[in-house]
Amino acid sequence: MIAAKTLKLSLKSLKDFAKKRLPDEKLIELDEKDECPLEIVRYMCSPDQLGIQLLFIPEDCGGFGGGAFDVYLVCEEMARIDLGVATAVLATFLGSDPITVGATPEQKKLWLSRIADEGLLFAYGATEPEAGSDLGALRTTADRVMEDGRVVGYKINGNKQWISNGGIADAYSVLANTPSGPSWFIVEKGAKGFSHDEPEDKHGIRLSNTAALAFSDVYVDADRLVGGVEGQGLNQAQAVFGYTRLMVAAFGLGAGWSALDRAIPYSTKRIQAGAPLSEKQGYTHKLIVPHVAHLEAARSYIEETAERIDAGNEGSLNTEGAIAKYMATEAGNAAADASIQALGGYGYTHEYMVEKISRDVRITTIYEGTSEIMEMTIGRDRWQLHLKTRGQYYHEQARQYEALHARHPNVGADVAALALHGLAEVMEKARLARLTRYQHILLRLGEWIAYAECAGSLCRRASLMAEGKLSEKANRRFDATALAALSRIFAREAALKVAEEALRWIIGAGGVSEAEVPAFEASLGVPAVHRSQAGLISDMDYIADVLYGRAKRTELAA
Repeated sequence: MIAAKTLKLSLKSLKDFAKKRLPDEKLIELDEKDECPLEIVRYMCSPDQLGIQLLFIPEDCGGFGGGAFDVYLVCEEMARIDLGVATAVLATFLGSDPITVGATPEQKKLWLSRIADEGLLFAYGATEPEAGSDLGALRTTADRVMEDGRVVGYKINGNKQWISNGGIADAYSVLANTPSGPSWFIVEKGAKGFSHDEPEDKHGIRLSNTAALAFSDVYVDADRLVGGVEGQGLNQAQAVFGYTRLMVAAFGLGAGWSALDRAIPYSTKRIQAGAPLSEKQGYTHKLIVPHVAHLEAARSYIEETAERIDAGNEGSLNTEGAIAKYMATEAGNAAADASIQALGGYGYTHEYMVEKISRDVRITTIYEGTSEIMEMTIGRDRWQLHLKTRGQYYHEQARQYEALHARHPNVGADVAALALHGLAEVMEKARLARLTRYQHILLRLGEWIAYAECAGSLCRRASLMAEGKLSEKANRRFDATALAALSRIFAREAALKVAEEALRWIIGAGGVSEAEVPAFEASLGVPAVHRSQAGLISDMDYIADVLYGRAKRTELAA
């Protein structure tokens, strides 16, 4: 693990470098040219310069041995600078993941040391024209090459699509079908029969290099089979979903805040009807405050999941990674879109960064698993827990938040409990009426689950802040009082979403009859959820005051 002081210095170096080499004007120019700044990317990855890759390489391979929490913080900062550059730099981390989780000790030592010592750029070659989120549709093949009855190598044939760093990487992790199933191989640039297309002309992240790859009888030695055993590719890919989705979640978080941090100061200078926009509720309470609450709820879940991954005793936490990615990337997109609206006509022009950020952040809801795949993943996993616990999984969580409310009555834990109790009732009604046969119901469950769990997470974070027990590395943009107000705001929204949207879709799917609706409303706690909205405007007023420097900072007053 990287010491907090060391990480802080690394992040400062990154900020200082970006301020000097990648000012807004330069980023907009490169975006216009659709140009990946390869020299800057290599500088960032060089062990003799910024050496960002060293943060994620194990110490015994020449790196600093950073964990998931460190990855999140660096990814957020990179996304604040530019999401295209972030994609190019962190693609090496993604590309080396199969090696990290599945390689032999000798392979790990060789390739991870080369990344550390040489600043190698890697690419992750999984996606194909017909195999995106569904890697089971993989068509690229790796045929054995035999000598004297033993496998000495493989010939790879096929195509890959949408590969980050596709045209600039030094080496590629390539997923291909062997006779024993999907397997990862390491292919270096320049290999005979390997080629890449020109970069894709993308909507956003135009500072990244995204290209298609082609393999025509590309020969690799047997020692390029990751792990030395065929058929482990999908397991190796799934083993790091929790980790890699956390990276993309941090991208969404950083980009969303980057947009808001431009809209907020703009509104202090823009005068309308005799007063700055920053003093108008119609502006702050629609375009700023709700998005701050969403981003900070996502941050809480990201930080919590990162800490659990680093603890190393709960497996890969793939579903938690999916929740973090879903909430943070959807929040980042919404925040960027609101920031365009916040700047009015200026926000719609290419010369203002919020327009570029909005195009860039859009990819975060697509790559490393679309939002719809995240909803499906979340819904399926938590559905199984609901069945396994006979409907008690979320009721038990709700009781924990009721206990938290007794200790910290100001963080909104009682309202988060309403959301979770309601969620348990919705899932039980879906079970009784067999509503998960409708795919849309399962996806909506995934959405409601993500909101409810993030509401609970933000309550926990607010209580830890009040007790002075947050991780030393945790973000502290907001003090305990402000964090408690944000927690109350988001808990109200989550509870209302579960109650009202569940009514709509459960009734819409025929899960309850007209006569059963009043009882179903009562089971969801609808009257209590409506009463919990009391105080919402005053909490939003307070957060607006905090954001615009009109409120005093009180560290431990929740």
